[in-house]
Amino acid sequence: MNAPPPFALLAELTHRCPLACPYCSNPLDLDRKADELSTDEWTRVFGQAAELGILQLHLSGGEPATRHDLTELVAAASEAGLYTNLITSGIGLDAGRLALLARAGLDHVQLSIQDVDAANADRVAGLAGSHRRKRAFAGLVSEGGLPLTINAVLHRGNLARMAAMVDEAIAMGARRIELAHAQYYGWAARNRDALMPDMADALAARDTVAALRDRTSHQITIDYVPPDHFARYPKPCMNGWGRQSLNVTPRGLVLPCHAAQTIPGLAFWSVRDYPLAAIWQESPAFGAFRGTDWMAEPCRSCDRREIDFGGCRCQAMALTGDPRNADPVCVLSPFHDRVEHLTTRQRSDAYVMRGRPSRQAERSAVADSTPDHATEEHDDAQHIAG
Repeated sequence: MNAPPPFALLAELTHRCPLACPYCSNPLDLDRKADELSTDEWTRVFGQAAELGILQLHLSGGEPATRHDLTELVAAASEAGLYTNLITSGIGLDAGRLALLARAGLDHVQLSIQDVDAANADRVAGLAGSHRRKRAFAGLVSEGGLPLTINAVLHRGNLARMAAMVDEAIAMGARRIELAHAQYYGWAARNRDALMPDMADALAARDTVAALRDRTSHQITIDYVPPDHFARYPKPCMNGWGRQSLNVTPRGLVLPCHAAQTIPGLAFWSVRDYPLAAIWQESPAFGAFRGTDWMAEPCRSCDRREIDFGGCRCQAMALTGDPRNADPVCVLSPFHDRVEHLTTRQRSDAYVMRGRPSRQAERSAVADSTPDHATEEHDDAQHIAG
C-alpha cells in the first residue's frame, strides 16, 4: 500500500552511553562506534527526511552527546528545515557546548531523569552523581531559553514518587513531562520482574496522573503512557506499523519501530544502500504489517482493527512467537493468559544493568565530547545491582 509521508524521524546517532539503565530499549547487541553513520551520511539522511515530508527530528542514542560532531549534525538538520529535539541524559554537555547547539539551530531539549531520590536515581543509571549533574544541566537549558521536556520512565522502583517527579520537572523549568511506564523490549525485557509494578499500583497511577493534571495544568503539560500489561485493549503501537514515523539505527538500518529487529525474518534496508523515501514506501520490513490485510483472527474481523491495529507486533512476537498474532495484552487474544501470568508472577529487586563498552572505550567516548573534569567524574561510574 502507498503510505502517507511520515511525521517524525528518530535518529539513533549512537548506542554509546555513560549510563546503564536496566529499562533501556536499545538492543542487547549494541552497534559499535566504528559502524556508526558518518557526519556526511547523517547529513544526507536529514536532507532526504525533509524531502520526504518529515517535520520532526529526534536526536537520540544511547547518548547523542558522545558524538563529537553533534553540533554539526544539529546544524545540518536545521538547514534542512527540520525541527530538532535532543533526547539526552545531559551527561557530557556543559554550558559552552549547549550554547553551540543552540546557535546551530537546536529547537528543544528532552532530558531523562531516573527518580527524584538521588541515591536511587544513581543506582538505576549506574553512574554515581548522575542525578546531580542532570539537575545542573536542566538549569543550563532553562537559563539558555531552550524549551525543556523531562522524560521519566516509570517502574516499580520509582512509581511511588511520580508526583514528586512532576514537581521536580516544574522546578527545573520544564514545560512538559513525559511519564511513560517501561516498555518491555531490549534490556527492559530482561528486567521485567524487577521493573513491573503490581496491578494495584499500576491502576492507582492512572488516578494519580489525573489528579496531577488538575493540580498542575497551569504549570506543565503531562503526557502519560500507561502500563499496557494491565489494560483491557492494547495501545495502537506507533499508531499502526509504518504509518507515521521511522527509526534509523546508528549503523543506518531503517526500522518501523524501536524494537522491530526482535522480529525474525524482516529485511531492514539501510540508508547506505537506499534513499529514505524508497525505504519508507517499498522496503519489505515497512510493508510487513501495514494496514490490516496481514491480520489473522480475532483481529481480522474485530471492530477495533483500525483503532489499535492489533497492538504491538514486537510484543506479539515476544510473548507468542508469531508477530501476526493478536497482542496478548488484548482480552480477546487467545494468548491473554500469558500477560496475566507476567503481571502476577513473583517480583525481583535485582537489575541486569545495560551493557556498556569497556572502560577504555567508555573513556574515549566521553573524552570525545566532554571536558577533562567530566571524564574524571565519569570514572566513578558503577554498575549497581539491587
